[in-house]
This record gives sequence, C-alpha cells and structure tokens, in this order.
Amino acid sequence: MSEDLQRKIQSELDSFKTTQKDLQKAISSRQQLDGQLNENIIVKDELEILPKDAKVYKSVGPVLIKTELFEAKQNVSKRMDYISKEIKRVDDVITNLEKKQDVHREALQKLQHQFQQAQVKAALHA
Repeated sequence: MSEDLQRKIQSELDSFKTTQKDLQKAISSRQQLDGQLNENIIVKDELEILPKDAKVYKSVGPVLIKTELFEAKQNVSKRMDYISKEIKRVDDVITNLEKKQDVHREALQKLQHQFQQAQVKAALHA
C-alpha cells in the first residue's frame, strides 16, 4: 500500500515539476514579447513625428534598404498586431498552465495526506 502511494506521489510530483517548467518558459516568452512590443511602440512613436518626406531605412541583415515612410508605419503596425496576438495566446497558455499546476498541487496534498494517514495506521499496528 505504502509503495503504491509513494509511486503515485512521485508521479504527481514529476507532473507538477514539468508543468512548473512549462509555466516558466511561457512567462519568459511573455516577457520577451512585452519587450518587443515596447520596442515597436517606440519605433511607431518615432515614425509619427517624422516629416512626410523623411528618408527611412530598414535593416535587412547587414544592409540598410530605403523604405517609404507609410510602408515603414504599416510594417510596424502589422508587427505590433502580430505581437499583441502572440501575447494573448501566451497569456492563455499561462492561465491554463496555472490551472493545471493548481490541480497537481491539490492532488499532491491529498496524496501526502493519505500517505501520512497510512504511516499513522502502520505505526499503530506495529
């Protein structure tokens, strides 16, 4: 009985740890996306203050290519939309992982309680 319970606890603990790692990766990804969105907001703000005839260049690898101002604004806007969608997707993943983590935590607490009860019974019968 006790070994079976210990195996269940270990299995649940492994699942909990895996969920924790996945959650940390998702949080890290979310932070990276936040940084990218903030950078693009700054670029958008800078593009807005340029005169209409300003020369704009975009970096493509090691080369700078001349781009029209309106095209640069569109590109930044599209990038911000994409990043915002990714942030929403990652937020959903984080929410689901947090719920999954809570389920594992509750299951672990129940299993630990059962294990403690089994130890008490074993001590009483010894």
